[in-house]
Amino acid sequence: MIDAKQRNVALLVAGCFFMENLDGTIVSTAAPSMGAALGVAPAAIGLVVTAYLVTLAVLIPLSGWLTARFGARRVFLTAITVFTLASLACALSENLGQLVAMRVLQGAGGAMMVPVGRLMVVAKAEKPDIPRLVSYVVWPALAAPVIAPLLGGLITTYADWRWMFLVNLPLGAVAFAVAWRLVQAGPEAGRPPRLDWWGVALTSTGLGALTWTAHLLSAAGAAWGPAAATGALSVLLLAAAARHLLRTEQPLADLRTLKVATFRASVSGGSLFWIVVAAVPFLLPLLFQEAFGWSAVESGTVVLFVFVGNIGIKPATNRLLDRYGFRPLLLAATAGVAATTLLCGFLTASTPVAAIVVLAVVSGAARSLGLTCYQVIAFADMPQERMRHANTLQSTAQQAAAGLGVVAATVALRLGGPLGDALPGRPGATTAYHVAFGLLALVSLGALAGALRLHPAAGDAVRRPAAPKQPAPAGR
Repeated sequence: MIDAKQRNVALLVAGCFFMENLDGTIVSTAAPSMGAALGVAPAAIGLVVTAYLVTLAVLIPLSGWLTARFGARRVFLTAITVFTLASLACALSENLGQLVAMRVLQGAGGAMMVPVGRLMVVAKAEKPDIPRLVSYVVWPALAAPVIAPLLGGLITTYADWRWMFLVNLPLGAVAFAVAWRLVQAGPEAGRPPRLDWWGVALTSTGLGALTWTAHLLSAAGAAWGPAAATGALSVLLLAAAARHLLRTEQPLADLRTLKVATFRASVSGGSLFWIVVAAVPFLLPLLFQEAFGWSAVESGTVVLFVFVGNIGIKPATNRLLDRYGFRPLLLAATAGVAATTLLCGFLTASTPVAAIVVLAVVSGAARSLGLTCYQVIAFADMPQERMRHANTLQSTAQQAAAGLGVVAATVALRLGGPLGDALPGRPGATTAYHVAFGLLALVSLGALAGALRLHPAAGDAVRRPAAPKQPAPAGR
């Protein structure tokens, strides 16, 4: 049974997760106004986003070792402090160089804050309590990319871009005060493992190269050659990292956790699912603003209905898990995301807004259901002593997939032009978007195929048994 303290820690981590995800997506909306204020082209602001995402990707693998070395409480409080002060420094930056440097510092805080917080939530929880605790933590990852376009549009329309970072100050202060009182230092774990320096070097450079490849692919007018070269380098580095991590005695992240079938399904199918979940909220505002001619506020308001679907399904998620299990729910969620993504490709400027809202709500419900299931099943069959490594690896895969979502949307849109020209009929303003959504729907089918391979009893360790039916009273 979940006690009040466990629930409050989970909600605290959820708030931190919201801050981290919001700061990874909101800047894109304000690129024109930020560029004008800093005296650079709007395209250069992409470096502000990339610096943050690269830092997250590079440092997340270190979170598990830092927790073992210094303790979860100390690392978590330090991470909140670094993230909050770096947010203030971002708001005070006077040029692009300062802003990029402060975004790196902000990313360092975020890389420690959320993975360590989530480990605090699941490490000592009873297996049947994990679904509810994880559901508390997951919703910010769904909410932030959806809320960001509207919030960014409101800030850039009615206020200064610096408020995108200043809003973190009260949130960070409250999070630190709550964490100081709520999170207690755990018992000494004995001598911590030595740091796997080769693992750090290979993993960090490989993930950094992968994220930089994503930046090159998502940049306007980007050439394929440099991106292909950097992508090939990232593959080689990550392959070398995997070889090293499987051979060393005390690896930075234990890849042997992937032998657990449910954890492997979470990392593989969950990553494909994450890519589409991150891509659609990025692509929809572009469709609404560039093809339909809507304002940023109008576009953000409609996309916000995805969040309505997220919240609407939340109260029923745990009951559905207990009743039906993971495989049927993941089949429904992945099929739902594939179908709604495909339907987005049929939207036109004449489509009734009410129909778009219904589609957004259904899409949000499928997203929420799928991500909760993937997050929970990751820890369903994981032994307690391997939980730290599983959390590190799952957090790293999740961050990489979320970053690749924007790239997938951008590449799909770039391919939509030539592919749309090859289709029958005359291409229109929305043709490239139709093709892009269709390509993303194909990615969703990869997650659907993974869900089909799951055993019907997969993840049953965290399901609560159904309450026995009371016998009917005997007749008189």
